[in-house]
Amino acid sequence: MGNKTIFGKPENFWNREISWLEFNYRVLSEAMDTSIPLFERMKFLSITASNLDEFFMIRIASLKDMVHAGYKKRDIAGMTAIEQIKALLPKTHDFIKLQYKTYQESLLPALRSEGIQIIESHEDLTKEQELYLDDIFKKDIYPVLTPMAVDSSRPFPLVRNKTLNIGALIVNHDKGSEPEFATVQVPDVLPRVISVPTTDESKAVILLEEIIERNLQQLFLNCEILCAHPYRIIRNADLSIDEEDAADLLKEIEKKLKKRQWGEVIKLEVEEHIDPQLLKILKREFAVPEEAIYAIHGPLDLKFLMKVYGMEGFEHLKYPVHIPQPLTTLNQEEDIFTQIRRKDILIHLPYDSFDPVVEFVKQSANDKDVLAIKQTLYRVSGHSPIVSALAKAAENGKQVTVLVELKARFDEENNINWAKALEKAGCHVIYGLIGLKTHSKITLVVRREEEGIKRYVHLGTGNYNDITAKLYTDMGILTAHDSIGEDATAVFNMLSGYSEPSKWNQLLVAPIWLRDGFLRFIRREIANAREGKEAHIIAKMNSLCDATIMEALYEASCAGVKIELIVRGICCLKTGIAGISENITVRSIVGTFLEHSRIFYFYNDGREEVYMGSADWMPRNLDKRVEIVFPVLDEDLKRQVIQIVQIQLSDNVKAHILKPDGSYEKVTPGNKKPLNSQDYFCKQAKKRQKVKEGTPIRTFRPALPMEEEE
Repeated sequence: MGNKTIFGKPENFWNREISWLEFNYRVLSEAMDTSIPLFERMKFLSITASNLDEFFMIRIASLKDMVHAGYKKRDIAGMTAIEQIKALLPKTHDFIKLQYKTYQESLLPALRSEGIQIIESHEDLTKEQELYLDDIFKKDIYPVLTPMAVDSSRPFPLVRNKTLNIGALIVNHDKGSEPEFATVQVPDVLPRVISVPTTDESKAVILLEEIIERNLQQLFLNCEILCAHPYRIIRNADLSIDEEDAADLLKEIEKKLKKRQWGEVIKLEVEEHIDPQLLKILKREFAVPEEAIYAIHGPLDLKFLMKVYGMEGFEHLKYPVHIPQPLTTLNQEEDIFTQIRRKDILIHLPYDSFDPVVEFVKQSANDKDVLAIKQTLYRVSGHSPIVSALAKAAENGKQVTVLVELKARFDEENNINWAKALEKAGCHVIYGLIGLKTHSKITLVVRREEEGIKRYVHLGTGNYNDITAKLYTDMGILTAHDSIGEDATAVFNMLSGYSEPSKWNQLLVAPIWLRDGFLRFIRREIANAREGKEAHIIAKMNSLCDATIMEALYEASCAGVKIELIVRGICCLKTGIAGISENITVRSIVGTFLEHSRIFYFYNDGREEVYMGSADWMPRNLDKRVEIVFPVLDEDLKRQVIQIVQIQLSDNVKAHILKPDGSYEKVTPGNKKPLNSQDYFCKQAKKRQKVKEGTPIRTFRPALPMEEEE
């Protein structure tokens, strides 16, 4: 597709990892934005820290693995793994400096002006506060701590990934005058943020490591403590499993999870003014090069700010609570199957409630006419009502087949536990296809009715997770279309057996058919544009880094197709290249909720087509995963989805536009009325709900989660 010599040149693409770092800068810009409520800014800064941890554990670690393996292949931007590391590490140092500049110079003064003090050093405590915290140390902290000294009989301890520790140099004068290394882990089973009494109405907190450091002498009696400083390591946490040789995938992943704690050290964080001798020991023992050491001006691991955010009594410094609204298109009087049969149902999370999806599975579990339930689970919550309903269905004698994806990164342990629980309840549990993650979001319910067997299907862009359903923007459809029901059956037959259908009625399924489907739609717009017809593509996704798709978009741009992309995170496509991408715009929306839905619009000479699904335009989604992209067949719902995308394209408060130099510029309203798309959808959902006054609804406060690495 396309002319490789024109479109496929490395200079036409941004490096994936550098593009991700640009995304984290957009999150950081929210923390720096003084028009945003103070506690929300604090939360965004915490999210950047969480994002960066995962970036090092997975992305930087993966590049290091390539270097160790002698892998010389260049990425689409023409960079080798070693070149990428050399480019990225200085950028991460700059990023962390900006994080802590924001913390020290912007957030801390703003918190103080609101009567909230984060005590940065135990040396700043009053006498009364010292006595109070010493008592807490004695009663609650001291019994949990395990001090570890290093000498000829005690080797350097294994320090776990992401743990916060205090390293010290001590002298035991009974043994001599040579300083020895000692360390103590700051226990993550205890709260890191501890309230400190004040003499006025102000609020003061201190971090757990400061209390431990103050009382360190009690852990090393009869020793002189020469210095003590906190440190933290990030290890390689990328799981690589040879599935062909793994006789039992579940056991193999359980084994690998333990090893994740002891992978190669990718990053060492230390206090800015750490003692040079102590640093030398840490550097040697963890075998880290100079460029992987980060001297921090402030408390290590800013994720503690999420705990400060959770403190009660500061609602005026947070966004108002958003309540997901019950669907006005559903009523309680009729069963859900009758309503789905009548008309497809669209759910827009988190503006609409996730309850209809839960209710769909619950009613199916208890309905005497339901014969079978089949579902894919990628990430589920700790107390999932969906999983409980599936277990209940099995107990009620239904045929229940559940695909639990064990390779969902950082959810492996949770998914293993659910897989075991579902098997125990009598469900047939499968773990997907060898070499492929099953990332699709689909539920099939088979029901016996007067006219015969009827299939009901839920398809979505997000996981069956009732927690993230309140945090991520996602779309889903409940449908009884026969053609989609047939395709859904074929999907599960493919997952549980070996049958690949020769054709699909409606669904586009990766890894075999999805890429060709997207390229076919793009080619159709190119052909229409070349015939002088109007041609238009709108695509919303999390990430865009597939070379073939991007080359096709460049060709479409050259043909005169108008292309509007909404890409939250990584975008390797370049805008504004003369003669190549002048008709392409890229915007990223970073707001209260994490943008997660994937929506694809093709003008198709006026016969507009809208697809939604689980796949981004990335090689892994198109070639290495089971993904489903589904059409919106109902004309009313199609218009709704197009309007949703148009609102996002009009956002002038939370949108950032990709510039030709690779940077992103935040859109400002200017003379126009401010439009925050997420706020707009919240208000619209509440307006629709006014006709259903008095419906009991649970309340919650949205908390933008970490960038998910799916």
